[in-house]
Amino acid sequence: MKLRVIAHYLSLIAIGTGIAMLVPLIVSLVNNGSDTGAFALSSAIALGTGILVWLVTPSKDRRLSTREAIVIVAGGWIVASAAGSLPYFFSGALPQFVDAFFEAVSGFTTTGATVFTSIETQEQGILLWRSMTQWLGGMGIIMLFVALFPVLGMGSAHLIEAEMPGSQHYGERLTARIRDSAKALWLIYLGMTIAQYILLRFAGLIPFDAITVTFSTIPIGGFTPTDLSIAAYNSLWVEIIVIVFMVMAGVNFGLYFFLFFKKQPLRLFNNSELRLYIAILLFSATIISINLFSHMGFSIGEAIRYGAFQVASIGTTTGFSTTDFDLWPTFSKAILLILMVIGGCAGSTAGALKVIRFLVLAKYIHRRLLMVFKPNTIISIKVNGMVLPENVISRIISLTLLYAVLAAGGFMIMSGIGLDPITALSSVIATIGNVGPGFGMVGAAENYAFIPPIGKGVLALLMLAGRLEIFTILVLFMPSFWRWR
Repeated sequence: MKLRVIAHYLSLIAIGTGIAMLVPLIVSLVNNGSDTGAFALSSAIALGTGILVWLVTPSKDRRLSTREAIVIVAGGWIVASAAGSLPYFFSGALPQFVDAFFEAVSGFTTTGATVFTSIETQEQGILLWRSMTQWLGGMGIIMLFVALFPVLGMGSAHLIEAEMPGSQHYGERLTARIRDSAKALWLIYLGMTIAQYILLRFAGLIPFDAITVTFSTIPIGGFTPTDLSIAAYNSLWVEIIVIVFMVMAGVNFGLYFFLFFKKQPLRLFNNSELRLYIAILLFSATIISINLFSHMGFSIGEAIRYGAFQVASIGTTTGFSTTDFDLWPTFSKAILLILMVIGGCAGSTAGALKVIRFLVLAKYIHRRLLMVFKPNTIISIKVNGMVLPENVISRIISLTLLYAVLAAGGFMIMSGIGLDPITALSSVIATIGNVGPGFGMVGAAENYAFIPPIGKGVLALLMLAGRLEIFTILVLFMPSFWRWR
């Protein structure tokens, strides 16, 4: 394992994070904010450290093995989170470093779980930085650097695969070069960002709120500059715009590539995962709306408004809220909990297990049932007309089992530190699925500030594991992975 090469690439992440901090620094300077010094110092530390490491670790060999790519990706997210936590810490907004690191991890992984007990009292620079971390992490930190820096060169494919494990198995490569694919996807991402910002401005939001909400919607993050999330705006138009872009961001961005760049709309409309994704959201919104109408005393309009928004928000793992859904009937909350596990489409900015995996698992179970009375029958599993290799199916089953084991382990740890069962379970599901709010003491109207440091550390690890789809993180804990050869 080439440590010099790994350090060389990680220094780029530190440099990039330091450069990104210049944006909230400028905002803070304009507003004469008390966090100006914190951003200046944080940016200087990130840039200085990154440049120093870059200079002392020159390497002409850019080839990366799979092991080195995994270390760079996992290390890159940790480096970005550590650097990103400095403004919170130095400004005094979060004086405990474990809280600052938790908030940064939650931002970059687009989880949206917060330890802030009061958001609206924070400086604009801090609030902008919270949303910026989500926007930068939405499409993937490594994906961003592959698109921007040709210096990454060889090894890009390994890096993308380590950051988005298994994603290439559900469709063909978009372009011949990984860097061109990354650029195209980031252009789509940027275009959606600009479109939502413009629409939110027309809907009446001030520029700062429009940009921070947009920066948290497109990456499916969930941070807002208000204590009441989207409910603070009390605007039907704002909610409709946010719903539309949450659902759009939960779609495989590769399908948008074929729609806009290749002019192949049938790729979008004939995609089986997309159809199931939309069906799940529509069915869940309908059932919850009926449940709210019959048990909460809402009018039909109110039930549809609240039900549709929360289904779109939780089903895409965004985490926005327009009401305290922890007060809803148990049946509605059970559906939301299931949606937290399912998530959006593969190749989107959504978290959780992804719809495609549940589709493949359903087909696999159907095949096993058929083989009970037709044991000699050979049955292929197809998705979008393509036969899935058995190793891909095996990987999906393995990841699902790992998800269940990780969730069970996290639940036991969180219960062991004193959380009640509902809070313990939902905190684990909400963080490993990169959702943010859960139920109980971590519900939509609550936060994660009360959780002990060890619990925040566990949940931060779950956020990273969920964002990198488990394998990339868990493999680091295998002794055989670190044996030099």
